[in-house]
Amino acid sequence: MSRKVVRLTLDHLDEITAPCRSCVFWQLDPVRRGRVEQSNGDAADEVDAWVSTVLREWGSCGRVVLVDGVPKGFALYAPEAFLPGAASFATAPVSHDAVLLTQVYVAPDARRGGLGRMLVQGMARDLIERGGIKAVEAFGDTRGDPGWNTKRPPRDHPRGSRCVASVEFLSSVGFKTHRQHARNPRMRMDLRSALSWRDEVEAALERLIGVVRPVPKPTTERPTRASLRQRLRPRGTPRAR
Repeated sequence: MSRKVVRLTLDHLDEITAPCRSCVFWQLDPVRRGRVEQSNGDAADEVDAWVSTVLREWGSCGRVVLVDGVPKGFALYAPEAFLPGAASFATAPVSHDAVLLTQVYVAPDARRGGLGRMLVQGMARDLIERGGIKAVEAFGDTRGDPGWNTKRPPRDHPRGSRCVASVEFLSSVGFKTHRQHARNPRMRMDLRSALSWRDEVEAALERLIGVVRPVPKPTTERPTRASLRQRLRPRGTPRAR
């Protein structure tokens, strides 16, 4: 089974069947969100338009994890300026030196296999390579799993909460509480720690490669007189004819 994380593209969106695929909780302000719902508009088209805008104005804003070539999860992230829905949280705004991780989803049949961690690490690698970004922040949910397997979230999970990652998950992938709140604390992951983690992994790989790299076998060929004379002759000395 092959697993890899790739950049999110508009083509990937067509293949994603997650319940939050057509959620515009983060991408639209409450007024525009209400208009889309009242007009029975296609929210998925709004998400597509948002991704297209962010790709054009800021760059890559998501990662997709593929299992045997099939999308099994995705993560979205961007500067808070592109995410008006973030203003609805009591622990807003996001720090000026951080981007915001919004949605992290893994299909139910592919969970407990580390795919969520792969998505977060892929996001961190992207942001580190860009430079100038110090951290990633996210609004967590202390009420745990929002219930992806149900058509509607549990009663104690209000509208839009299915788009908020649980505090338990965020803590497990390197986030720490930055601003306390009973329901939606703001979590933060310092990219310097992610960078040191990457360096440690790369160093470990180098050590491993050094251990398994075969040692060159000494040559058993006996040198000839001509080759010995060639080695001992000072540089610049013309070859005897």
